[in-house]
Amino acid sequence: MKSLKDIAELLEELELRIADELEDQDLDFKQWDGKSMDKAVQLLIRMAVCMANGGGGTVVFGVADKVIGRAAAILGVPPEVDINLLKKAVYDQTDPKIMPVFEELRIPEGTGRLLVMQIHPGLPPYTDTSGRGTIRIGKDCQPLTGTLRRKIAVETGETDFTAERVAPVDSAMLSPVAMEALRNQARAERAPDDLLKLSDVELLSALGLIKQGQFTRAAILLAGTEEALREYVPAYNWTFLQMKSDTEYGIREDRMSAIPVSVRRLEELLLPFNPITTLEQGLFHFEYRTWPEIAIREALMNACCHLDLRIAGPIMVKLYSDRLEISNNGGFIGGINPGNILHHQPAARNPLLVDALTRLRLVNRSNLGIGRMFSALLIEGKEPPQIREIGESVSLTFMKRELSGAFRLFVAEESKAGRDLSVDCLLILQHLLHHPEIETTAAIALCQRDAAQTRETLVGMEKAGYIEHGGTGKGAYWTIRAELHQQLVGDGRSDERRRIDWEAAKTRVLSILMDRAKRGEEGLSNKEIRQITHFDRNQVFRLMTELRAENSGICAPGKGQSARYVYEAN
Repeated sequence: MKSLKDIAELLEELELRIADELEDQDLDFKQWDGKSMDKAVQLLIRMAVCMANGGGGTVVFGVADKVIGRAAAILGVPPEVDINLLKKAVYDQTDPKIMPVFEELRIPEGTGRLLVMQIHPGLPPYTDTSGRGTIRIGKDCQPLTGTLRRKIAVETGETDFTAERVAPVDSAMLSPVAMEALRNQARAERAPDDLLKLSDVELLSALGLIKQGQFTRAAILLAGTEEALREYVPAYNWTFLQMKSDTEYGIREDRMSAIPVSVRRLEELLLPFNPITTLEQGLFHFEYRTWPEIAIREALMNACCHLDLRIAGPIMVKLYSDRLEISNNGGFIGGINPGNILHHQPAARNPLLVDALTRLRLVNRSNLGIGRMFSALLIEGKEPPQIREIGESVSLTFMKRELSGAFRLFVAEESKAGRDLSVDCLLILQHLLHHPEIETTAAIALCQRDAAQTRETLVGMEKAGYIEHGGTGKGAYWTIRAELHQQLVGDGRSDERRRIDWEAAKTRVLSILMDRAKRGEEGLSNKEIRQITHFDRNQVFRLMTELRAENSGICAPGKGQSARYVYEAN
């Protein structure tokens, strides 16, 4: 949810962007219906239900979401609208009851008053008293269909497929190979020794995988024979493909085996294609693989844990010449998406299975696994994994990249000096090694943090001597320090290149504006300048602010979608 301070800062963006562009999973802007109080209240109730089903969030009433220009977009809420009556309306007309929190935000535009409705997370599904409901997915409120209701039931643990009892306890259904692999992998992660010394049935019972004298599906997944898996978890299997092209493959292996055996075998299949690079540091030689083993292990375990076992289809591991793709059926749950997965509260599709693996220390329930994948790649100077949701499946891609010895040594030296680099710092540094600068808004999206956390990271990095900033306010940007750039890539001209690119962009825009003025044509919009320069909206605003200061002939663009910069000769 957003604080009043966060919202006030976002309102400043309305000079350049429409409110719809500022919306997110947990934030929406709505115009207040000043003609009909009944319609306004019904919108309020719909948004309360939508946000409650989507994990909670903030709705700002009094802002038109399709208008550029702060004065035009901020209309406000009439002063006679009573907050207490709104609370009562939402409470009376929702099921289960939703208790919103309302806050007032004073602004100079419109009626001078915005209403901010905060909806705290609860236990969905929620509907209005007529049974109608929607759920927040991304920036939209989508109908609460049967499929989405089932998804909510999965998220709340009401329908844990792995927790269902399937067969009486019978040691013949357990694979000795699977139990050995399970113990070995858990022992390597320093799981409690007293737990690992138990007999097979005692161990599964201690993990909660045996209920009322019966195996659960989770027990079969962790330790079952192939025959038991085929009978009780028929949708679970995996396929490995070593791809020669997008349509042809060389090596292929299809198997149905318990999770510990599956992970071990897939790691063995990948090993010949995951070569070692040796990095010399003084008298020591350090070895690094193309894809860090910890990243591969975390990705495979994630695929196994979050697999939707009601959908037939294998865990797919595809090895291409330039990348490794790991995918599984079952889309994201619990409000997680590729844009927030790095720091989002974890949500388990198969809670009992995840709980058992957590106790064995084979997975982490605190959402550290994703961070470990990112960190393992970033510290070696490689790009982080690409995570996508495709329909009802999730795909994770590791690109094949060379080790950056200079960057790896830099991280090691910083760690030795007591300065361990966070994932956020690593993401920003890697971005700046490939781009001349980064603005705060771009860093927010890159790090998947809020504005305050991102600014704190950027300021901390500046104090540490990694980066420096230029510009002020909306025009602020950050660049990597020239000395550090030279240390990491052997080129100290990064700032010079940025200046040249920036000045070249100004020269080109000015030339086009002057040519259009000579021909009597209209000027350039922000969108057209973005296409010319390949800058984003904020960079164009900063560029044109500087250009206008240097050239009095360029007129202010005005406001709205038809606004254009025009050159008028003195």
